[in-house]
Amino acid sequence: MNLLAFDTSTEQLSVAVQRVDGQRFARQGAGGAQASAALIPAVLALLAQAGLALADLRAIVFGRGPGSFTGLRTACSVAQGLAFGAGVPVLPVDTLLAVAEAARRSGQLPPGAARVLALLDARMSEVYSAAYLHDGTAWMAQGAITVGPPEALIVPAGDGWVLAGNAFTEYGERLPAALAKLPRIEALPTADALLGLAPALLAAGQAVPAAQALPLYIRDKVAQTTAERAAAR
Repeated sequence: MNLLAFDTSTEQLSVAVQRVDGQRFARQGAGGAQASAALIPAVLALLAQAGLALADLRAIVFGRGPGSFTGLRTACSVAQGLAFGAGVPVLPVDTLLAVAEAARRSGQLPPGAARVLALLDARMSEVYSAAYLHDGTAWMAQGAITVGPPEALIVPAGDGWVLAGNAFTEYGERLPAALAKLPRIEALPTADALLGLAPALLAAGQAVPAAQALPLYIRDKVAQTTAERAAAR
């Protein structure tokens, strides 16, 4: 199916277009503050490269969060604007699920069933986390998405868990001993991972009209106070 996918929840901008014949066209760039200026030109360039118009799309897929507040608002607003103008639905996807899918697509997970604890840097000395089980066919969440200090993370029940995400450089030494010994895969919520997840999510009826697409923040606090930053140091 024809799909457009993008994520701006981290420091990497990731955009991809998939045609009905399965061919994909992708671009990556700097995220963060630069994503708001770079996203729409990247989308238009990839659509032109694929020979598609917005109205040809089955859906517009975006990483809804958690992640950078500014990045989430950028992705959601662009998805809404493009989808509303073209009359196509929007598919919001959890970024931590996309991290798990990116880890699976990297080829570093064992074949068949897989267990992934996805971790994303939440700043302010915290991490976003969520556990997922892949049964060989689809992903299943093994609990709610959480945010908190890395020391508070626990290993979900069962064997064979793998850590995936972008939190290891900053927080790897602060992980509990039970997590520190698990295999690690550097992974981000890429547009390619979003495209991999989209068919099952669309079949499950998770696409929404443009006006109903919303970011997923998990927490309301954007930054630490001066006292909190001093205490952390």
